[in-house]
Amino acid sequence: MIQIQNVSKSFGVQVLLDGASLLIGDHERVGLVGRNGCGKSTLFKMILGQECLDGGNIDIPKKYTLGYLQQHLNFTHATVHEEACSVLKPNEDGWLEEHKVEAILFGLGFDEESMHKSPMLLSGGFQIRLNLAKVLAAEPDMLLLDEPTNYLDIVSMRWLSRFLRSWKGEVLLITHDHHFMDEVCTHTAGIFRHKIRKVKGTVEKLRETVAEEEEVAQRTQENEAKKKEQLEKVIERFRYKAAKAAMVQSKIKAAAKLATGERLTHERNLEFSFTEAGFPGKRMLQIKGLSFAYPNGPELITDLTMEIFKGDRIAVIGPNGRGKTTLLNLIAKELQPTAGEISYNPNLQINYFGQTNINRLNLDNTVEEEIASAIEEVSQKSRARGLAGLMMFSGDAALKKVKVLSGGERSRVLLGKILASACNMLLLDEPTNHLDMESIESLIDALEDYEGTALVVTHDEELLHAFANRLVVFDGGTCRIFEGTYADFLEKVGWASEKKPGGANSANIKVSNIDVKGDSDNAAPSAKEDRKARADYIAERSKVIKPLEKKLAKIEEDIAKAEALGGELEAKLVAASESGDGNAITAIAKDMDDNKKAVDSLYEDWEKTSAELESAKDRYPI
Repeated sequence: MIQIQNVSKSFGVQVLLDGASLLIGDHERVGLVGRNGCGKSTLFKMILGQECLDGGNIDIPKKYTLGYLQQHLNFTHATVHEEACSVLKPNEDGWLEEHKVEAILFGLGFDEESMHKSPMLLSGGFQIRLNLAKVLAAEPDMLLLDEPTNYLDIVSMRWLSRFLRSWKGEVLLITHDHHFMDEVCTHTAGIFRHKIRKVKGTVEKLRETVAEEEEVAQRTQENEAKKKEQLEKVIERFRYKAAKAAMVQSKIKAAAKLATGERLTHERNLEFSFTEAGFPGKRMLQIKGLSFAYPNGPELITDLTMEIFKGDRIAVIGPNGRGKTTLLNLIAKELQPTAGEISYNPNLQINYFGQTNINRLNLDNTVEEEIASAIEEVSQKSRARGLAGLMMFSGDAALKKVKVLSGGERSRVLLGKILASACNMLLLDEPTNHLDMESIESLIDALEDYEGTALVVTHDEELLHAFANRLVVFDGGTCRIFEGTYADFLEKVGWASEKKPGGANSANIKVSNIDVKGDSDNAAPSAKEDRKARADYIAERSKVIKPLEKKLAKIEEDIAKAEALGGELEAKLVAASESGDGNAITAIAKDMDDNKKAVDSLYEDWEKTSAELESAKDRYPI
């Protein structure tokens, strides 16, 4: 267990914790909630000894081990499998423990082929997943997990939820996902007014408890303020009468112990609503035979046909990298289909919130100017300051340049731009990223109140349960429409990886149940089938898979050479700078720029080839 006693922490004038205490008992899984910037991550760093305390102490038993998810990368082994197994203790049963590590990797979305890749060739998201796998495989006494779901897709999140529920030690978890926290945690702790309050049960139970305590505190403060006002009148009346001097002094002391009369300040929530544009008619757009593939890449969408009507609440769901964002980009006309067509009602007005849109914000604009740029009518430009305030950029904060904002703040600016203009169809790609729990609830409320149509890409199961009445599902190598809610989908269809024995649905990992195969419409012949058919299948698979593997290996080799050249050029540039050789500096800088473009192009080829290889393996499982 860990005991936090009277801990205080400030950064300049900003007070995060003031005499805060928290006890995490044996086998407790505690979710830590609070507004962005209230000190949750700082508390983690203080527990880990990465941040000093201004006051109080944190007691951790001797030989008690802590495991935490690191964002920085420090890989020292040649393959993903070796890197994940590097945390195993020497005295453990190597064969058994290695298979447990493999089960963790599969649960977090790795496939069999990725086990043999270099960790440095993984995407940034999968590198973080590898760090998470190492933390889980090390089996520390306590897991400290700060937003572990940020880089996971919905299938991996569901696996991690089950895994953590079976964890034998303690867990301290920070996540913006209300649903995930309630599924995992036995207790919920919240940072409120620089203190920590903990209850047994869900986030809602904590909120109810805090609300009751706040109401009592508010009534007490108001009563004390009234009493103080009465005492001050007595003091003023008898202040200059010598005979009453002792009584006056007594009243002054009593008044000093009472409340100041100031009301409790309330933490501000991000509150907003979408503006609907009118839409006559029912059908907003029609998709016929839609297909899409990037050049030299696998087909992400194949022959998709659907209609979208006024009032639809459509969630686009599935593992990462399968085409969810691509579908929104096609509907938003940011990509052109390779086959099929999308027919739009002439009265359709779309607002699109996506990660690529965030990158298109004008960095030299202030927050207010950027929001105002989305308002077409000059007479309405003054609304921008109010919308900036709704996005929590009040006062001088609205005059900040976009270039100095964090990723989460830029997301709020983009939301402000969407609120600034009316629409009858919303396209939202991972809108809950960078929002805290309260702001996500405000988003859900806004979507429920919005009378237009919305398509949302999300891994947040709370949002899915609250929002969707239709689904576009990317899973098992296909894209299909499901008419119904997310709860209906889980009950009637479910995720492909959770339906197979020993798949992600297994909370208690058993070596005998490990299954590395992916689901596919092309089922491999079973052991009981004709051996020749099996041999033909393997030959056909090899004919498709092997060339892609060779191509990927060649690209990886070229990347290594290009990055090595980059290092050499950097060393030459330093030497030229020290000698003051201007001509050499110019020439080397040009070579470095050309090399960087070559590296970027190679990584694009690598991503396309990797996706094509993954798709091929889905079609031809072993």
